[in-house]
Amino acid sequence: MPESPTVPAARPTPSDPAELSPEDGKLVVLARGARGRVGAVEGAAVRDQDGRTYAAASVALPSLTLTALQLAVASAVAAGATRLEAAVVVTEASTLDGAGHAAVRDLSADAPVHVAAPDGTVLGTVVE
Repeated sequence: MPESPTVPAARPTPSDPAELSPEDGKLVVLARGARGRVGAVEGAAVRDQDGRTYAAASVALPSLTLTALQLAVASAVAAGATRLEAAVVVTEASTLDGAGHAAVRDLSADAPVHVAAPDGTVLGTVVE
């Protein structure tokens, strides 16, 4: 039987919400749209070093499970991104999933990850 990939177990807790720039506000809109289009558990959006944005929804298939943030980061990398400026996750959870957080940190040690409720209210920001 193949080994399961190691997924970070830590679930970073967002600190008080940072004030969003207009560009980060656009990420909230994109993440909400990605989540709403397919009725997914989560939606996410990231912005790369060139200002390009990538949005995704969580995927839960029998053979593949990805968080929305993992998929948004993967889309950015597949398009040639080497660094992220910011990320947003729209979720009903009060914490950021460890796997999505790790994917963002693979490209950027300091990009803020904003966690927002389904209505778009920013609940907090993870900066570490």
